[in-house]
Amino acid sequence: MPETVDTLGSPGSPGFLVIGECVADIVRLPGEADRVHPGGSPANVAYGLARLGRSSTLLTQLGPDAEGRLIADHLASAGVVVLTDGSTGPTPSASVALDAAGQAAYTFAITWTLSPVEPERPPHHVHTGSIATVMEPGAATVLAAVESLRTTATVSYDPNVRAALMGDHDAAVRRAERCVALGDVVKASDEDLAWLYPGQSPESVAARWLGTGGPALVLVTRGAAGALAVTPGGRATVDAPRTEVVDTVGAGDAFMSGTLHALAAHGLLGAAGRDGLRAIDPETVTDVLHHAAASAALTVARAGANPPDEPELRAALSRA
Repeated sequence: MPETVDTLGSPGSPGFLVIGECVADIVRLPGEADRVHPGGSPANVAYGLARLGRSSTLLTQLGPDAEGRLIADHLASAGVVVLTDGSTGPTPSASVALDAAGQAAYTFAITWTLSPVEPERPPHHVHTGSIATVMEPGAATVLAAVESLRTTATVSYDPNVRAALMGDHDAAVRRAERCVALGDVVKASDEDLAWLYPGQSPESVAARWLGTGGPALVLVTRGAAGALAVTPGGRATVDAPRTEVVDTVGAGDAFMSGTLHALAAHGLLGAAGRDGLRAIDPETVTDVLHHAAASAALTVARAGANPPDEPELRAALSRA
């Protein structure tokens, strides 16, 4: 395992920049009143990183409405710095219907028109994905920002496929593959990959993405079946921790923030960590997977996208 050199831990450091949407998740259960939760995959990742003690900035759009205020207050409660482009449109929303097993199905009301905004200081790491990299005209702004920032920062990407918003399938695959090529760390669920590449095994897709010369680490989450990591040095797997599932909202985002938290702790993010990331050893990969899986397990054990803080994650790992 490489020496731990954590360069993204101090509150005043440039740390992490997450670029992407905020969404007000309106959770609907039979026979119950609607519940509104702050959401949006990138916003959840930024929040999860801040909960874990990381310096986290979110570049996004929020409307001047009740949902926007709810989300802004939620992010601020964890210490996330929110940058917006001044858009005055309504805050995006998603109706989330949960089945008896807590699995979520989404219906969206969203626009994404992000204009360029320069962060105050260059970040060490940039994360993006989800609707922000799919929906135009904002998607073009996101990709241009990532291309510019990746010369001095590592990049992570999560397609977080929402089929109703993906548009033409072939075009969606091309967009995803462009983002993969820009990334150092790529995470996708087995359901994401089944939509992007029907009939192909998640393992084969992960290996092909790794072979593009972009990412050094490709992660595939498989729900109750655990997770898989593919690196130039080989593969590693981890079982999903046993837990009672309340709902799966935000589970993949908690896995992502847990991954980035662990990689930062090992000194493998930021431009100076890029070579080390490509040479990551199996022991370190397994440690990262355990952090990510524990973060997701703690999240599914409670309602909404409610990821753990650092003491909770540390305690869960000590019990594993």
